[in-house]
Amino acid sequence: MSLTRSEWTEREQAHQRRADALTAAHRDRASRREKHPVWDFLFTYYAYKPAQLRRWHPGAGVVIDDAPERIGWRWYTPAGSGLTPDASAFAADKPELAALIERMLRRTASRPGQFGCFGLHEWAMVYRQEEHRHPVPLRLGQAGTDAVVENHHLRCTHFDAFRFFTPEAVPRNRRSLTREDQPLFEQPGCLHAGMDLYKWAMKLGPLVPGELLLDAFELARDIRLLDMEAAPYDLSAWDVVPVPIETAEGKAEYVRRQRGFAERGAALRSALLDAWLSSPVRT
Repeated sequence: MSLTRSEWTEREQAHQRRADALTAAHRDRASRREKHPVWDFLFTYYAYKPAQLRRWHPGAGVVIDDAPERIGWRWYTPAGSGLTPDASAFAADKPELAALIERMLRRTASRPGQFGCFGLHEWAMVYRQEEHRHPVPLRLGQAGTDAVVENHHLRCTHFDAFRFFTPEAVPRNRRSLTREDQPLFEQPGCLHAGMDLYKWAMKLGPLVPGELLLDAFELARDIRLLDMEAAPYDLSAWDVVPVPIETAEGKAEYVRRQRGFAERGAALRSALLDAWLSSPVRT
């Protein structure tokens, strides 16, 4: 596929407008040094700046004509009268990262989703702890929060959530998780596996079409809200209405929305693999 300069600059400008709209509230808060317990996560845990989200790329194998300003951009290769993001150049430069991303995406996609965790990873992060990572009160208090953990089975499959469990919560999880075995247990029902699609898309840089990157960011944003709605924190000061996963009704709502995110994540996971690995250079 080849895009004329007018075609790709039109797509670039549309991408920039969309990215600006997605980050406007965060940029406004940042200008006032105002913290937000829900949305800052998208720019701190995923430590990518709005300017990075704003940068449009055509995706691997797509040739953009008449693009002298991108000569020398990382992983761009000359192709006919233009340039194209080159998946082979990325793989040669970052072989371990390329292998990890492909392994994570393919293995996660190959597994059935699990929908019995009910977001208890956030509860396990404050279990039997008087001081918490987030300086906000617990909705049920410490004793009530601890009781919820003790009355449920912890079934977390995502290492980057598990690593924040309190020492008392770690042995309560169905299995102990490590960074090395993350590709073995990641599964598409996990909210964090869905959010991490944004991370993988950003790490692939120009190999991912800008529109797909923003789709992944939007999924991460939507999942983040449920993650905090189902968390043990009282976030009413930020107008967050809880999903009370300690109740049958709350569990049902959580699973319903979790399944919807898993479907969206499956489509994006497939699109990332296709865009990255199935688009040959065409001049």
